[in-house]
Amino acid sequence: LFSITRVSMKRVKLLLLSLFWVCLTPSIFGNDHLGKLSDNHPAFIEGQLIYLLNNKPTPQCHASTIVETNSGMVASWFGGTYEKNTDVGIWVSRRINNKWRKPFKVADGSEGEDKEYPCWNPVLFKTQSGKLLLFYKVGPSPSKWWGVIRESKDNGESWSDPRKMGTNKKIGHLLGPVKNKPIQLQNGTIYCPSSSEHDGWRVHFETSTDDGKTWNVIGPIHSGKEFASIQPSILSHKDGRLQILCRSKQSKVTQSWSNDQGKTWSPMAASKLPNPNSGTDAITLNDGRQLIVYNHSTRRGAFPSGRNILNVAISNDGVKWESTLILEKAQGEYSYPAVIQAKDSMIHITYTYKRRSIKHVIIDPKKL
Repeated sequence: LFSITRVSMKRVKLLLLSLFWVCLTPSIFGNDHLGKLSDNHPAFIEGQLIYLLNNKPTPQCHASTIVETNSGMVASWFGGTYEKNTDVGIWVSRRINNKWRKPFKVADGSEGEDKEYPCWNPVLFKTQSGKLLLFYKVGPSPSKWWGVIRESKDNGESWSDPRKMGTNKKIGHLLGPVKNKPIQLQNGTIYCPSSSEHDGWRVHFETSTDDGKTWNVIGPIHSGKEFASIQPSILSHKDGRLQILCRSKQSKVTQSWSNDQGKTWSPMAASKLPNPNSGTDAITLNDGRQLIVYNHSTRRGAFPSGRNILNVAISNDGVKWESTLILEKAQGEYSYPAVIQAKDSMIHITYTYKRRSIKHVIIDPKKL
């Protein structure tokens, strides 16, 4: 009788757990406070795949980045058989006359190496001098990769030979911006939000005062013990403060603040935004508001996976956030967003679409 009761109690616990997730699912996926689906939102202008699913250049893709040039938008991502496979390289597509052109491969992990390695996390950035930079990582895993940099003088049509970024006593290999774009301060300093994973998940910054030729390191700014945080993005506030928002293992988007233009940072802390251990990106809009693209969930693993829903949230102060628009809400993975604001003030977002393509969305910030 005791054995039967014990089995029955296990079944009851499983049933209660299932009912809990059924009840919780609407709060993750459907509540009004998460905003409207993009197709029904007045701010939504356009959304399209950079390449169709039946015409994929590689079986899988991930970790996109986007930048505006004089001839249009340029996007990049890593693609290959699957993440970590040695055939994974860096791909680029250019948007000319409002149409994404056929992607082409610009880098693989065999260049200058003794064997082939996978590539990771490209980041595009245009400096104040007009130089277009492509940062990416090469190596067997995020704990063992190293940073590589290239330049383009023709808006992403061709690229210079790869150049390793070097090493640093504090962090080991220099990586450049680990996922999200740098900012450039008024004094010309390029400020790269970065992080490392070889000694816990820790955030640091890599800075350059000579347009990316040489680099210095600030941090790591935390131990990685209370908050295991990586992949920061940088926000600028009207009062001169800088803020970072990060991915974490603690089910929250984490944050830190600087009052001295990034020289020192406050202790890492949790924000009010959820995070299912997935990459985010954020920008400061021209009107001073802050915007983040993120997965509004703490759920990881099986359905309902936290990467099944992708949101846009707005804040006036970087503290109180309102999730105003849902980019995706369906089975599949929608993740690793990149976001910029173009010269015409429109917001451009790219993100992983089911690991099978990269999606590009345009939003009007005046209607958020």
